[in-house]
Amino acid sequence: MSDISQDSTGGLKARIFDGLFAVVAEQGWRGTTLARIAAASGVSLGEMRGFASCPEGIMLRYTALVDRLVLDGTVPTEGETARDRLFDVLMRRLDAMQPHREGILRFMKDLPFHPFLVLSLGAAMERSMGWMLEAAGLDSHGPAGLARIKGLTAVWVYTLRAWLKDDSADLAATMAALDRALDRADQVARSLDPAARRKPAEAAAPDVTTD
Repeated sequence: MSDISQDSTGGLKARIFDGLFAVVAEQGWRGTTLARIAAASGVSLGEMRGFASCPEGIMLRYTALVDRLVLDGTVPTEGETARDRLFDVLMRRLDAMQPHREGILRFMKDLPFHPFLVLSLGAAMERSMGWMLEAAGLDSHGPAGLARIKGLTAVWVYTLRAWLKDDSADLAATMAALDRALDRADQVARSLDPAARRKPAEAAAPDVTTD
């Protein structure tokens, strides 16, 4: 399992992310301040100043680090379908987030009350999904790539909601939700592309599970 504590860039980053989600879990997003994050992380405000200028900036850096952990852990495997690779990539993304699940759960509950943060993180999420497509060997550029990004973003949001409700050790409910979401994305993509209905399963360009 990949997680933030295994990041090779140094302990400061891991401590600040741990501190961020500890504060969010206890105080909610509205009560999350740089001073509280610094205190929970055991770092000085000077060190925090060199890391980020606001809690939102820390959250965006966390998202980027999760991206990198998934990308660094991606190993090409012969014989896997695009769908299999997407399933693996998104489950490894959740693995990386698992140590901070409690804080993420509180953050997601608070998020609808912070519309500007929703906009900022929405853009970051789409960038992340572009990278997840690349990790799965799928092109994320051009009109077809944009369609894949939109589709995979919907898959991720659906799966994330299931993960936040799933307190089992094996994440069986989360995996089942991801399976359903990938199936639905595949069906929608094919319904929007008449040519895809005449091709083999992995030939439809807009399909998020397509090579």
